Amino acid sequence: MARLVLAGAGHAHAQVLLECSRAPLPGVELVVVSPQALAPYSGMVPGWLAGTYRLDEMVIDFPGLCAAAGARWVAAEVDTLDPDGKQLMLTIGEALGYDLLSLNVGSTLRPPPGEAACMLAMRPLSALPAAYETVLSDWSRGPTGRPWTVTAVGGGAAGVESLLAVLAVLAQLRKLRPDRPVQGGIVTSGTQLLPGLSVPARRAAQLSSRWCEAIGRSSDLVLWATGAEAHDWQRDPTRRGSLSVSAQGFVQVDQQLRSVSHPDVFAVGDCAHWEPGPHALPKAGVIAVRMGPVLSNNLRAALDGAAGSHPYRPQRQFLVLLATGDGRAIASRGPFGTSGSWAWRWKDFIDRRFIARYAKTTSSTASTASTASTSYESDIA
Repeated sequence: MARLVLAGAGHAHAQVLLECSRAPLPGVELVVVSPQALAPYSGMVPGWLAGTYRLDEMVIDFPGLCAAAGARWVAAEVDTLDPDGKQLMLTIGEALGYDLLSLNVGSTLRPPPGEAACMLAMRPLSALPAAYETVLSDWSRGPTGRPWTVTAVGGGAAGVESLLAVLAVLAQLRKLRPDRPVQGGIVTSGTQLLPGLSVPARRAAQLSSRWCEAIGRSSDLVLWATGAEAHDWQRDPTRRGSLSVSAQGFVQVDQQLRSVSHPDVFAVGDCAHWEPGPHALPKAGVIAVRMGPVLSNNLRAALDGAAGSHPYRPQRQFLVLLATGDGRAIASRGPFGTSGSWAWRWKDFIDRRFIARYAKTTSSTASTASTASTSYESDIA
């Protein structure tokens, strides 16, 4: 029996599992490796930070998806990869062989040590909920009178949107604690916010906020939302083996999303580097979502040993919707951009519809998933 290992609980792997629940893979052992049972959907994270969504409304239940797809879920992360020997070493000390491997492990951030009372990295997403709840709990118990300063580091979409969302939720807390003033700012190495987006979108971001100038160096909370970075094992040649990676450590893939050095390894989303094009693809959730159907098709073709692989064709332009945390959103596509409450309603509809696809599948198998994954969930918060 062939073994397909899906390493990572990313958006593309959620699509693979959903399709396997509808059309199982005969004669294939399917194993999913991920450190967290509930995977946040990146598009709804800013809304969750702002208090618009509950945590359970913006996560994908991977053990539930595994149960529906007939897959085994293992609560662990990749520690090392031996692509020549077709084997993963997991952080729980297990060695896991594979016939076919797909990597959708996302990315991480490495904030430098600083003087801030708290540093909150916006990646990896799986670690964000627990860390953010701790921040809110500590803030609500803080001393009276002393101002509380929030600084977001990063002028791209993640930095701007996260700061807006956090300031929104702090505004709600300020109503409960009027004795605690809150102030915020953003720091970026560039000369403009939201580089790469349309001029109208950048203008909307600046006009809709009062925090576009960098504030002082002293901060109580720093939101680290700079560019995505590869995981340690991808950057270390002794831990990734002979797998081909970019200079930054991202797995180099071809048009079929296969490793350029090992055709039995696929990689998608943030952890992958798109080799065919002259420029790297943005590290954005929409990229992984659109890779999902192509990945699912190509994994099946590889398992069947037959032709039928589809090339992934990146969009030249795609819609960007940034929540501003106040019931509005900024919309940008190519040279066009605008903002308003209608954009937020549009974004909310799209995001809820995306999550509903998986919630419908997992709700019918929740009890089965709980039973099947008990032995693997001991280290999940």
